[in-house]
Amino acid sequence: MKKTYNFWLLFALLAMVACNDDDNNDVLVEEEVVATPGSADFSNYVSLGNSLTAGFADGALFIQGQEGSYPYILSEQFALAGGGEFKIPLMNDNLGGVLLGGQQILENRLVLAQTPNGLLPSRIAGSPTTDITNVLSGPFNNMGVPGAKSFHLLAPGFGNVANVQLGKANPYFVRFASSPNATVFQDAIAQNPTFFSLWIGNNDVLGYALSGGTGIDQTGNLDPTTYGANDITDGNVFASVYNTLLTGLTAQGAKGVVANIPDVFTIPFFTTVPNNALVLDASQAASLTGFFQAFSGIFAQGLIQQNVPPQQAAQLASQYAFTFTAGPNRFLIAVPASQSNPLGLRQMTANELLLLTIDQNALRTQGYGSVAITNDVLQVLGLLQQGGTPTLQQAQLVLAAANPIQDKDVLDTDELQTISNATAQYNATIQALAQQFDLAFVDAKAAQLQVLNGGIPFDGGVMKQPLVSGGTFSLDGIHPTPRGYALIANAFIRSINAKYGSTLPEVKLIGFNTLILP
Repeated sequence: MKKTYNFWLLFALLAMVACNDDDNNDVLVEEEVVATPGSADFSNYVSLGNSLTAGFADGALFIQGQEGSYPYILSEQFALAGGGEFKIPLMNDNLGGVLLGGQQILENRLVLAQTPNGLLPSRIAGSPTTDITNVLSGPFNNMGVPGAKSFHLLAPGFGNVANVQLGKANPYFVRFASSPNATVFQDAIAQNPTFFSLWIGNNDVLGYALSGGTGIDQTGNLDPTTYGANDITDGNVFASVYNTLLTGLTAQGAKGVVANIPDVFTIPFFTTVPNNALVLDASQAASLTGFFQAFSGIFAQGLIQQNVPPQQAAQLASQYAFTFTAGPNRFLIAVPASQSNPLGLRQMTANELLLLTIDQNALRTQGYGSVAITNDVLQVLGLLQQGGTPTLQQAQLVLAAANPIQDKDVLDTDELQTISNATAQYNATIQALAQQFDLAFVDAKAAQLQVLNGGIPFDGGVMKQPLVSGGTFSLDGIHPTPRGYALIANAFIRSINAKYGSTLPEVKLIGFNTLILP
């Protein structure tokens, strides 16, 4: 059955993307703005957070990305109003891969490359030179650690190289921790910052989302040392950690800015592959509908043979008589089997999302998300058309031909609600503690929704959602482009100015790339 999908057609829009061939992002500022600090003191700025703070982009951490991070952009604007040096634990190169004792443990960054299937994100070739056993000498103002969840900032041993292969340490923090057992938080407050930014919590739900919801919602479990990498952090654990962080950061009178968490499922990683991309012509739609009519009938007969009353069997089986029409159709997904859905199979609903990492070749050519037809199955279907009765083995062949998308590749309604509930609880904590500690607050969630719903205008166009053509998100579909990070920096600047009466100028987004070229 021939199907056509154009998931990556958007990459053909590369020529339309406004990007700058110069790898250096010259920070252009609005003229006629005299920068003043107001009641803030920017002389010693320290940023805490995860990959969004570190400048992660295109699926890796590399020098150009780090120098385009929102804290680095902020530090350059702070320098106009008394800000001091801003040290970054720079990677060794722009490949982004990471070594442990000479063996590569993290992949190189993504670039657009020509492939047999067109222009697609591919890992850049080359041998990375950043080995985490070569520990840097700090302290460092940018304390952003890619992959860190909230409680990781307080975890001893998170920078111990001996714990990396055990999954208990972070390879990025290993490079610049002051000692193997120092925490990110300890290394931050040891610098006695006069001003700080804190943006943490995304990964407390993102790991669950990126796994397709295969992790565990740990609500009610107050011991984060027992959590898996893809689990959702308990809201009370998050609140306790966040309170500890702000208590320590403000203990010596430092002022700061915090940001809430966008809905992670609104990023291109979850919105690029449409759930109705099963595109059929009239003949294909009729054939697929006919298959599932036969599928439903076979299942009903099987139930009757197990002494299920015929009316009940027909009712249970009817949910599998999926119908398809010419044009776009939604894929089938696997869900937990239950008494009401004994086969654990249904069609996607409008709000459910496919992950960017789904095997798109399988969607195109192997019936993933619909039916995997074999010659044996075709023979059984032919038998049914002639009025024959299939054997038990033949009936099982038809039932096994259903090929739903597996949980790891999709976020279903229940999983999306779980993510929303956790995010709402975290954001309520962040906003309440921002008020309690009298800090500037950035509504990153609202900004991301604006990008999603029409975009944010700027002096050179509109920052939008789609990969590549939108200009906001890098090739991994999760992290911003340099221009996206500049957009974030401006949001922080506006909140800082409003809270502390400073007059920091915003940067001009047109001066930042939308793609970092090889």
